[in-house]
Amino acid sequence: MQKIPSVDLQLFLSNKAEQKEQFVNQIGTAFSTIGFVALKGHFLSDALVTELYQEIQNFFNLPQEIKSKYEVEGIGGQRGYTSFGKESAKGKKEGDLKEFWHFGQYVDNYEELSEILKKVLIPNILVEELPNFNRVGKEVYQQLEKTAKYVLRALALYLEIDEIYFDEFIHNGNSILRPIHYPPIHTEPKGAVRAAAHGDINLITLLMGAQGKGLQVQNLEGNWIDAIAQDDELMINVGDMLSRLTNNQLKSTIHQVVNPPKELWGTSRYSIPFFMHPVPTMNLTCLDNCVSDENPKQFEDITAGDYLTERLIELGLIKA
Repeated sequence: MQKIPSVDLQLFLSNKAEQKEQFVNQIGTAFSTIGFVALKGHFLSDALVTELYQEIQNFFNLPQEIKSKYEVEGIGGQRGYTSFGKESAKGKKEGDLKEFWHFGQYVDNYEELSEILKKVLIPNILVEELPNFNRVGKEVYQQLEKTAKYVLRALALYLEIDEIYFDEFIHNGNSILRPIHYPPIHTEPKGAVRAAAHGDINLITLLMGAQGKGLQVQNLEGNWIDAIAQDDELMINVGDMLSRLTNNQLKSTIHQVVNPPKELWGTSRYSIPFFMHPVPTMNLTCLDNCVSDENPKQFEDITAGDYLTERLIELGLIKA
C-alpha cells in the first residue's frame, strides 16, 4: 500500500445499513493493513479548527518564562506544558524537536470518581493569559472524543463484538489532546528529528495538522510513505493498546515526523493529535475471537494503566 485510504464517517452515521457496513469494511481493512486512514465527515467545524490554531500559536508565542510556569513536575507531562526536547521516542537518546501542551479529560463530577480514576484524571491546567485557549481546547477535545467514539464503534462491528463494547472503557478515559509546536530549525540537528519513529501507546489517535509533508508511515513492506490529509480530513491511526487487544489484527503502525528540507528550516510546524485512552482498569487481554491456531496469542495480559506506565517510563517522562 503506497497511499493512506480516505473514509467518510458520515457513511457510518447514516440510517442506511449498506452505507454503515461499507464504512466498517473500509476502516477495518485499512487498519488491518496500513493502520492509518484519512477521515472526513467528523464533528470538528472549520471555524473551531481555525480558532484552535490561532490559540495554540498565541500560547507557543508567549515568552518562555511564562510557558515554563505551566510545566508541572511529578505528573509525567500529563497536563500542561512540556518544554522543547524533553520527550524522546522509545530507544532514542536524542529529544524530539518539539514543545507541546496537554489538555486532559473534562470530568463533571470529580468527587464521584473511583480512587483509581482520581489518580490519573488530573484537573486541567488553565492558562491565565489566554482564556480563549482554555475554552477552545475543551471544545475541540470533546468533539474529537465524540468522533473517536464512533470510529471505535465501527471497529467493534468489524471485530464482530458488541458495537458499544468500547463505550464503557472510554467514558472518563485518560485521553489527551496535544497541541505540538515544532519550532524553526536554526542549526543542523545531531541525530534528532521532529518526532522520531514510534508507535502510539493508546487505542486510536486522531491527528489534526497532517495537511503538509512531514508525517510518514511505514507500510508492510517497510517503506516510508507520506501521510497527507485533505483540508477537511483527520488522520487516524491504531495505537499499541488496540493492537494488543486485537492480537495485532489491527496494526499499530510505526510513524515519524521528519525534518523539512533545509530551505524550510525557518518555518514552524503545528500538529494536534488526540490520543484516545481508555480507563486504566481496562483489560487489554487479547480478544478471544482474535486468537486462533493461525494467529496464536502474541501479547501478555496487562491493564491499560500498567501498560501506559511502562511506556511513559520508556519515553523518559516518568521515573521507574
